[in-house]
Amino acid sequence: MVHPVLEAVTNEIINRSKDSRTKYLARVDAAVATGPHRAQLACGNLVHGFAACSADEKSDLSGSVKANIGIISAYNDMLSAHQPYKDYPDIIKQAAKLAGGVAQFAGGVPAMCDGVTQGQAGMELSLFSRDVIAMSAAIGLSHDMFDGALFLGICDKIVPGLLISALSFGHLPAVFIPGGPMPSGLPNKEKVRIRQLYAEGKVGRDALLKAESESYHSAGTCTFYGTANSNQMMVEMMGLHLPGSSFVNPGTPLREALTKSATEQVLKYTAMGDDFRPMGYMIDEKAIVNAIVGLMATGGSTNHTMHLVAIARAAGIIINWDDFDKITKMIPLLTRIYPNGDADINHFQAAGGMGVLIGELLKHGLMHEDIMTVAAKRGMNSYTEEPKLVDNKLIWEEGPGKSLDADVIGSMKKPFSTSGGLHLIHGNLGRGMSKISAVAEEHQVVEAPAMVFDDQDDVVAAFKRGEMEKDLIVVLRFQGPKANGMPELHKLTPLLGSLQDKGFKVAIVTDGRMSGASGKVPSAIHLCPECEDGGPLTRVRTGDMIYLNTQTGLLNIQIDNDTFERRTQCIKGSTDHHYGMGRELFDSFRKGVSSAETGAINMFNVE
Repeated sequence: MVHPVLEAVTNEIINRSKDSRTKYLARVDAAVATGPHRAQLACGNLVHGFAACSADEKSDLSGSVKANIGIISAYNDMLSAHQPYKDYPDIIKQAAKLAGGVAQFAGGVPAMCDGVTQGQAGMELSLFSRDVIAMSAAIGLSHDMFDGALFLGICDKIVPGLLISALSFGHLPAVFIPGGPMPSGLPNKEKVRIRQLYAEGKVGRDALLKAESESYHSAGTCTFYGTANSNQMMVEMMGLHLPGSSFVNPGTPLREALTKSATEQVLKYTAMGDDFRPMGYMIDEKAIVNAIVGLMATGGSTNHTMHLVAIARAAGIIINWDDFDKITKMIPLLTRIYPNGDADINHFQAAGGMGVLIGELLKHGLMHEDIMTVAAKRGMNSYTEEPKLVDNKLIWEEGPGKSLDADVIGSMKKPFSTSGGLHLIHGNLGRGMSKISAVAEEHQVVEAPAMVFDDQDDVVAAFKRGEMEKDLIVVLRFQGPKANGMPELHKLTPLLGSLQDKGFKVAIVTDGRMSGASGKVPSAIHLCPECEDGGPLTRVRTGDMIYLNTQTGLLNIQIDNDTFERRTQCIKGSTDHHYGMGRELFDSFRKGVSSAETGAINMFNVE
């Protein structure tokens, strides 16, 4: 039995999305109706599609007997999370052949590392890279050679971009294949301590580099619970990963077995078989709600308050921040993974991982079980099971019935908080989001004078001059998608965290983003309308008193509304952030992007 509040929110989304969802599914059905698309290609088209294949593959692809699976990969060997994907295409092709199908590498997509670009000019391309990834994947699949698709991607904007593209090819079945986290290194808490000491000038660059290297030390996803691992959690909550596969380490026999199994599964779900599971029907309103539930129950990345909106729109589903707010008020915080706690993602996996989390949510009616998944059994009950290798054979067994470490995965009886990890922020400075799960209770309410900046480098300079040794709320303006691409502002976290540790009341208010790894400092981010659209932050002045209550979601400047509305807006005229490092190529993105609340979408109509 689904919780009545969750059912009500889901029904609201279904009713709100009725027209757009109907139109989307009609397009999916029209594409399905033409049958295996390869058979519709003219001979000249088809031979171009398999000219480089082996003789056996040419024979297989000439007819409509064997399914052909397109591989879309975000591999590059600079990203630790994606480096393991190097060998996946060969593994997939061999598995497809043994399972009676064919697989071709359909295309690669760009994949930037936010860890490398954090605080740098390249970060201003990061959000827009999501849409470039979606379009790049679409080009790969547009050849009409494929009966299904496998998507290889993990980090930040990459999985949302791949999901949007997969939904634009909603007539094809799709399975997402994770790569897994790197083994645990230097504890995240110790890494943050060194970062703050460096920000304060108490340790040198050598000590900082040593700590960072010991933390990020091998192939695999970063072990903190940022956007990358939030991606993996949400994809499993939507049933697009094989059960229990999200956080299995790379380079292990189990990881390879899961990759082979994913290939076998997608071959079973094509229109050529008797268990057709097209992506457009798999991702419905209930699957999207499950992703929101997972985000709130784990205190995941605030980036997904934009990405999930965009993903849903790609499926004709309309969600908004009010839906997030209603769900977070009913979903308790059930995990403590850094930055929401000391444990890393490997500790979460050892404590029972996704199987325990999903089992606890299902047991109390806090997610939808009846969705179409990529598991052998369609519903989410399969996701309480965990994969194991027994005599070199992959099997699924029922996982732990409860958490194996109550400090990492809680329960409905003993949650870490009675509400979810993200809160809607609203007031006379606009609407935004806040990650509250990582903020200590004594820091969740801040009233302090504003210090106004229009560039994050100016914040750093003021800190170094010692001008911020006081209670303050940093107001950082013109950081929205239209202004400069909405870069993450994570490089400010060590500075503000240092001030907070000294006993000062500190917060940040911005129309920009914070990293999925941020959270120690209270924040109001993604504020809409953004400053480039004349949002209220353009009227804030240094010294204005601001009240931020992340518990209730209230954000107000302590000035009467009439006086505040009569203030002259600060209009930013600088275009310094529009050139260099490729930023000039994204002018049309800045001009055409929608608001953060509507998903920061460039590619399709958000209405």
